[in-house]
Amino acid sequence: MTGKRGSGNPVPVGDLATEILDPVMRRRAGVSIGLVQSWDEIVGPHLAGRTRPEKIQWPRRMSDDDPFEPAVLLIACEGAAALHLQHETAEVIGRVNAYLGFPAIGRIRIVQKPVRRNEEEPRQRPRALTPSEKAHLATTVRGIEDDGLRQALERLGTSILGSRSSGSR
Repeated sequence: MTGKRGSGNPVPVGDLATEILDPVMRRRAGVSIGLVQSWDEIVGPHLAGRTRPEKIQWPRRMSDDDPFEPAVLLIACEGAAALHLQHETAEVIGRVNAYLGFPAIGRIRIVQKPVRRNEEEPRQRPRALTPSEKAHLATTVRGIEDDGLRQALERLGTSILGSRSSGSR
């Protein structure tokens, strides 16, 4: 899908979102969406879920004639992953610079904090209810006249009881 806006060709929503969000992220955090989206490939699977690029801090330049100085990449990191990241700092800097296409990053600063991911952990299926739990649930919702509400409450009760360990109520 290589269509451009206004040409009548469809454009992926992700491309439109990137066009809108990339300048905002660059201004606010100094990080492009492309870097965030490609982070898993840049650092590899062993660090991908436990690290996240936070910000690129560029050195202040007093004039346009000042020589270029590489930036510092702030990386949020969880627990023991900080030690792994510290040992692989040079490799990560090289990979980020290769991704960006020039030696933009000179140092990494690790900030230990929780790294939230958009993907949720797969939910476990609730266990099957015991006959006594089923009977108790049926007795509890029996007095509800509205069929839809009774069935919804029964499903809710099944889910709640099924997520508890057997025997606890």
